[in-house]
Amino acid sequence: MLLCIMISAFMGAGFFATVIALTVGSIPGGVRMTRGQVLSERKKEYIEAAESINASKPAIMFRHLLPNVIQPMIIITTMSIGNMITMAASLSYIGLGIQPPTPEWGNMLNTGKAYLLNEWYMALFPGLAIMMVILALNLLGDGLRDALDPRMKR
Repeated sequence: MLLCIMISAFMGAGFFATVIALTVGSIPGGVRMTRGQVLSERKKEYIEAAESINASKPAIMFRHLLPNVIQPMIIITTMSIGNMITMAASLSYIGLGIQPPTPEWGNMLNTGKAYLLNEWYMALFPGLAIMMVILALNLLGDGLRDALDPRMKR
């Protein structure tokens, strides 16, 4: 989040700057997750078996390693979309994201906080929208995990 704030502050507020900040800010986590998945799969017996029959490194990577790493990465990506929505709303809430003529949940929350005593629904409904979308995406990621993970099948 701090990296996203720094990038957005450097580039200025706006849609393009927010997309760049969120993209660059999410790269380290995605790379770390991918590396962890690859390192855990490299230690498995089927990789040793492929190496023992002198399979080439690209063949091991594309035929064995990539198909077993791509499914968890799809699930992790689906689950992290909710984090991106939260960070985009946070950047807009503090004034570093998408700016007001464009509707955005963070801007709506920021505008609604001034009217919390009289028109509480101005802040409630954007917050509920964020919550419902993130919940739906997390349930989708959980369903994908159940559908794609061979260890979960009975």
